[in-house]
Order: sequence, then C-alpha cells, then structure tokens
Amino acid sequence: MQQRTILITGCSSGIGYAAAHTLRERGWKVFASCRQTRDCERLAAEGFDAPQLDYTDASSIATAVDHVLEQTGGTLDALYNNGAHATPGAVEDLPTDALREIFESNFFGWHELTRKIIPVMRAQGHGRIIQCSSVLGLVTMPWRGAYNSTKFALEGLTDTLRIELRDTPIHVTLIEPGPITSNIRANSIPHFERWIDWKSSARKVQYESALLDRLYTARGPDRFELPPQAVVDRLIHALEADRPRPRYYVTTPTRISGILKRILPTRALDWVLSR
Repeated sequence: MQQRTILITGCSSGIGYAAAHTLRERGWKVFASCRQTRDCERLAAEGFDAPQLDYTDASSIATAVDHVLEQTGGTLDALYNNGAHATPGAVEDLPTDALREIFESNFFGWHELTRKIIPVMRAQGHGRIIQCSSVLGLVTMPWRGAYNSTKFALEGLTDTLRIELRDTPIHVTLIEPGPITSNIRANSIPHFERWIDWKSSARKVQYESALLDRLYTARGPDRFELPPQAVVDRLIHALEADRPRPRYYVTTPTRISGILKRILPTRALDWVLSR
C-alpha cells in the first residue's frame, strides 16, 4: 500500500512537533513545516522532510506546496493546519495593525494554503483537511481578543468549507484543544511587547495584577492542562477513521465550554468566563 502523506504546519514544538513524530511512527510520510529556517534544519536533522512555510508570506506557502507535490508526485492525503501565535492585551489597547498581523498568520495564511491543497485532493479523489482551532473558538476570554477573533473566524470558515465539500470525498475537521502544554505563552511575549502600550492603558493596574504575571512568571501546568499527545490522539482518529467527526473536543474546559455555550444565557456565560 502506498505510504500516506501529510503536510503539518507549526512543527517547531508543541502539538505540531508531537504530531510529526507520532504520525511518522504510524507509517505516514510527514512534511513537518516550520516558520523559522533554524527549526526546519533541526527537524531535518531528525530525519523529517521539513519545508519552510510562513503563513504571512504567500511565496513561502507556494514554495512549500510545490516542494511537497514534487516529492509526492502531485498528491497529498492530508493537511493539518496548526501553526499560530497569540497577541495578548485588552481589545481597547490592541492596534488594528496588530489584528491584521495575527489574522495573516492565524487565518488568511491557513486559507491560502488550504485553497492550494483542495484542487490536489479533488483530482486524486480523497483527502483530509484538519484545522487546529481552540476552546477560544467556542468561547472568549479576557485579554485574548486577538487570538479569540482569529479562532472564531476559523470556526466559521471551516464549518462553511465542510458543508460546501459534502459532495466531495474530502473530509474537513476541527480539533478544539483547551489548555495544552506548549510554548504559545512564551512565544506571545514579543508580540505583546511590540504592540501593547500597557503602561499608558486605562487598565494598567489590571495588567500589573493579572496579565504580566501570567506572561512573564514561570509556572507549572495550568489546571486541566494536557500534553500535546492528547491532541495528536484526536488527530489520528480524524486522519484514519472511515468516518471522521466534524469536531473533536480535547480537554475538560473545552467540553464544559461547549455545553455552557449551548445552555446558558449570554449574560450568565459572560459572568462565568470573566471569572
């Protein structure tokens, strides 16, 4: 049987890194892409085909896709969109250019890459598109307006795509993690420092008492935090099951949030989330 192939983005660490290793162990040919060249080189040293792919750079996306298709003879069984970053800060302190930047990397780039892969999957007669969303694509939390908005947009776009592709053999799936061990908090610090003038904010005291400590203080796992493998286990089902689910909730907070959003009035849900 021909080896199955998958392109995964954001493989430098966390979920993407765990997914690349696990799927390779399961016999998949993994294209483990990263945004930074140094991370691609590190993964190449681990035996991966690791093309450089930066969601904010259209030429990078095109080059990565061309490379993958050249290596596979023009086919690709699965795409796992995973790479993303956060820009913490209150919405009122978030410059519009900061929103544009995060949408390029967390949303528009995903769309551009997916559009390049869909014709390949149509031509070959099958395919799996899996999007790594978030509990913050179901409900919102304070200080995360930029990230919340990209994930809400991703949920809407992916739900539409799934309905539109019902008449094709291409399966579209959302995976919705909650607290997962990763570097996303540390990786968000440069974006916070670039965009958020918290010292001039009307919420300066709240930044000092809440957000700064969470960003800059090393701490153990959050309550209910799970390792990346918990997401990978759902990814395996989405890739290999004959009938993959449209959605996979991963952590306890995600399951609870999904239930509360359905049963609580908006004001009651706002109160819960603000706690």
